[in-house]
Amino acid sequence: MLIGFKILSFTRRYRRINRGTQIMLSHLPLYTSGEIVRGFGRGSKELGIPTANYPLDVVKSLPESLPTGVYYGWANVDNGPVYKMVLSIGWNPFYNNTEKSVETHMLHDFNCDLYGQILKICMVGYLRPERSFDSLEALITAIKTDIDQAKELLNTPETIKLQEATFFKEDIKKN
Repeated sequence: MLIGFKILSFTRRYRRINRGTQIMLSHLPLYTSGEIVRGFGRGSKELGIPTANYPLDVVKSLPESLPTGVYYGWANVDNGPVYKMVLSIGWNPFYNNTEKSVETHMLHDFNCDLYGQILKICMVGYLRPERSFDSLEALITAIKTDIDQAKELLNTPETIKLQEATFFKEDIKKN
């Protein structure tokens, strides 16, 4: 399920992005939901940054014009509390993935597996395009920078309102 509404103002952060990408990003926030599935197994184990992953059908349901890269926003699991999040959409060039993925890192420690539960996300803004890195350490540093930026950007009155979106309270049936 993909729902999009309410256009947020466009910030200067996007001026370095081409016009087509600017148009797509001007339609944020973007909402989607789906069942959490096993990913590549790198988030928690290799990176120390656990992710909740969508199945391929949810990934394919996103607009084709949505740029790959790192986004920030809000997320919840099974209609629970809504937390800040960062997510990666793309092929993860550092790992040379052949399949596009959406990997969400919620800024909350769940202390349990979330497989089979429903993840709802609201993509609020775009942080950066996806890129490869020279080392695992450089990738981890970039992700931590993304997290810090997301925390700051999600503290504005404009973005805090989205944390209370009715979307996060709606029941979504599992497939």
